[in-house]
Amino acid sequence: MAKTLFILNDPPYGTERSYNALRLAGALSKREGEEVKVFLIGDAASCAKAHQKVPSGYYNLEVMLHGAAGHGAAIGVCGTCMDARGITEAELTEGTKRSTLDELTTWTQWADKVLVF
Repeated sequence: MAKTLFILNDPPYGTERSYNALRLAGALSKREGEEVKVFLIGDAASCAKAHQKVPSGYYNLEVMLHGAAGHGAAIGVCGTCMDARGITEAELTEGTKRSTLDELTTWTQWADKVLVF
C-alpha cells in the first residue's frame, strides 16, 4: 500500500495551490492500493470551513474535501491555525477534523511520500 501525505498551506481561494493539491489528493484516493492523508495548515485551514458558497461554475474546496474523504482520505486541520483564524470545530466541514502538529509529525513518519503545496 502506497502512503501519501499532502500538506496544504495556501488559502482556499486566491491561488490555485490548494485546488490543485486537492485535485491530486482526490484522484489518488480513488486508486486501489493508495492511502491518502491531507493536513491543512496556515491559511489552508480555511479550506475546511463548512457551507462555502462560490460563484456558479467555480470550484468548491469543501466539495473537493468531501470527495477525498469519501474515498478514505484522512483530513486534519491544524488546531492552532483554526484558533488564529477564529474557526471552531463546529464550523469544520464533514470529513475533516481538528488536529495537531503532533499528529502531523506522526503522519509524516507514516508517509512514503510527502507533497507540500
